[in-house]
Amino acid sequence: MKFTPLAIADVIKITPRIFKDDRGDFMETFKSQAFNNVVGKDITFVQDNQSLSLKANTVRGLHFQSPPFAQGKLVRCIQGAIMDVAVDIRKNSATFGQAVSAKLTAENNDQLWVPEGFLHGFATLMDKTIVQYKCTNYYSSDCDGNVIWDDADLNVDWGIDAEKAVLSAKDTKAPKFADFLSPF
Repeated sequence: MKFTPLAIADVIKITPRIFKDDRGDFMETFKSQAFNNVVGKDITFVQDNQSLSLKANTVRGLHFQSPPFAQGKLVRCIQGAIMDVAVDIRKNSATFGQAVSAKLTAENNDQLWVPEGFLHGFATLMDKTIVQYKCTNYYSSDCDGNVIWDDADLNVDWGIDAEKAVLSAKDTKAPKFADFLSPF
């Protein structure tokens, strides 16, 4: 596996090594020891989630879980393609309010590690996109929060036409970043 820190170094793109032959291919999608060596601490995943987005331009995010249910996520696209986005919301971070993104596809098999203290979201670039992600903590509706996905202050390039965005009711009512109080 190749581990590539993005512009915010704590967010890491993971590219698996793929072995191909006449039968197809094989890859390791997760290896605890290698992963923990790169992130610098022992990470335990306790929950796996999967979403199917029927239409391209579906936006899921920007979401977070506050302490004590803060979550780190290891995100992977197993069908279709997404633009995956992480926004630093750690108050004492030099990159507070900055965003990074990576294109994850079923073809490139890349993954993105988004640690606790980040908003997370993605936009689907194709119809019938399936995303799987591992979480370091359990979901809690009491600790669930979000920020509006297209906030001009965040200046995120989602790779889609904003006019065509498909959103949940919850995400359309999310607060602006300027009105958001980070719990991190």
